[in-house]
Amino acid sequence: MHFKPPYFIAEISANHNGEFGKAKELIKTAKKYGANAVKLQTYTPDNMTLNSNKKYFKISKGIWKGYRLWDLYNKGKTPYDWHAGLFDYAKKLKIKIFSTPFDEEAVDFLESLKCPFYKVASFEMNDLQLIKKISKTGKPIIISTGMATLDEIAESYHTARSSGCKDITLLYCVSNYPSKITDFNLNNLRILKKKFKCRIGLSDHSQNNIVAKTAIALGAEVIEKHIALDNQRKGLDIDFSLKGKEIKKFREEIDEVYTLMGERLFSRTKEEKKNRSLRRSIFYKKNIKKGQKFTKINI
Repeated sequence: MHFKPPYFIAEISANHNGEFGKAKELIKTAKKYGANAVKLQTYTPDNMTLNSNKKYFKISKGIWKGYRLWDLYNKGKTPYDWHAGLFDYAKKLKIKIFSTPFDEEAVDFLESLKCPFYKVASFEMNDLQLIKKISKTGKPIIISTGMATLDEIAESYHTARSSGCKDITLLYCVSNYPSKITDFNLNNLRILKKKFKCRIGLSDHSQNNIVAKTAIALGAEVIEKHIALDNQRKGLDIDFSLKGKEIKKFREEIDEVYTLMGERLFSRTKEEKKNRSLRRSIFYKKNIKKGQKFTKINI
């Protein structure tokens, strides 16, 4: 991936609410308000979970409390037969589009659409066969690391490397929905950068902009955030999504922080250097003869 950071990925996820037209509107909104790319999720409920009523397959807390997993995934899916149309629409608008595949079949499908790069979700990052499959495409991979230990991240990272991927971005992620300020340890970004020496970023499920802005200050180059339409009130991910014009404000604020961080070496801008002429200077206030000493009286 060659880009000027910060690279802002707008995650559509399930906020299309099962409407193809709304999915297109979300792509248009992302483009309008300054996202660099939009991301889909590619799965079917049957490839994600069992259609079961047993307690293991029911969500007991959080914003999706009461859902069976199969029903949640069925409601949130982006149908396979939408993908080609959405990819074409994004290309028409000149915004990058890619996806998170949740199984190997989805990778083959996305390859048929010439998906330019891939995202591995936090809940899938320990699926090493999936990572191998994606890596063998030779395309860049973004890996979310929610819930994972450093050892698990290392295993996923080295699996991707050894399977042919040369361009890996690791996203620090908190897999709480929505995430609270107290859930974060943004020093994890520094740790990931130091340990893996790769591009780092943030997958942000918080309800404010301060987390992403601080992540930029700590070296994040990629920021992923869920989006919705202006004044949209319903959506599985609505509680932690930027809505309409909020996307533009978010874009502006992360850009400002990146600009503030400046260069890696100690430096001053040309404009500031001009003001050196306003420092205290030496002038003569009386004629000074050759060989005469400078004193407080004559300078």
